[in-house]
Amino acid sequence: MQIEVVGVKYRHNNNTYSFSPNGLKMKKGDYVLVESEKGNDIARVVEEEKTIDASTLEEGLKNVIKIATLEEVKKAEENDKIASGYLDAIRKIVKEMGLEMKVISIEGNYDLSRITVNFTAEDRVDFRNLAKKLAEKYKTRIELRQIGPRDAVRAMGALGMCGKECCCCQGFGDCEHVSIKMAKNQNLSLNPTAISGICGKLLCCLAYENDNYVEILKQMPKMNSYVETPEGRGKVVYNDLLNKKVSVRLERENISEIKDFEVDKLKIEKHAVEKN
Repeated sequence: MQIEVVGVKYRHNNNTYSFSPNGLKMKKGDYVLVESEKGNDIARVVEEEKTIDASTLEEGLKNVIKIATLEEVKKAEENDKIASGYLDAIRKIVKEMGLEMKVISIEGNYDLSRITVNFTAEDRVDFRNLAKKLAEKYKTRIELRQIGPRDAVRAMGALGMCGKECCCCQGFGDCEHVSIKMAKNQNLSLNPTAISGICGKLLCCLAYENDNYVEILKQMPKMNSYVETPEGRGKVVYNDLLNKKVSVRLERENISEIKDFEVDKLKIEKHAVEKN
């Protein structure tokens, strides 16, 4: 079944979520009031109305309630600053209560009817008394949410080893499954410090070109296998995936040398792999 949706982003999240336009006409950049599981909130339209297959949605489709007024947007920004201003006080309360948790950020919805406290912790934390104390202090609904290392970096912001803002802070890599096999596919060093990000997890960017590397690898011979080159038979010692070239060790007349060949100039021998 085909349905109409618009894509929106919340103020504290770089992910794009699909909502039913609910008969409203919106353009990119509009601020709208939307339904959510945690109460209504203001979000920004980043993708104008389009038709998609309903089966592609991971969960039920919620509605855009209305286009937000300028006053509502300004009030939401003011309330957001108010909620963020609670950070030091809440950290102090957590310390006084002796809870083994690190408060990362504070989020408030557009009318401050809910405050979300994002924190990290090594183990599960019983924060029931903390939630009760904060609710009494701030006279609003309190949600405490334990987040992982990636989400912590996303919330706080950081620069990656490339010198640019971390991918997760820019809205990239959020939903990618990153595995060590992706690093192997790209002939990268498997040294954890070389392929890990600020969060301590595998770099999000490992996933960006992995599909291309997988396709290239299908064309390349295996390491230590034997191939026929225009200059004779030799053993594969290195694959240059980006340039689709293969370094081959040639043995002839008691002379050993390594030469590079384009992969399409080689005849790959199946099942001819030297075991170390």
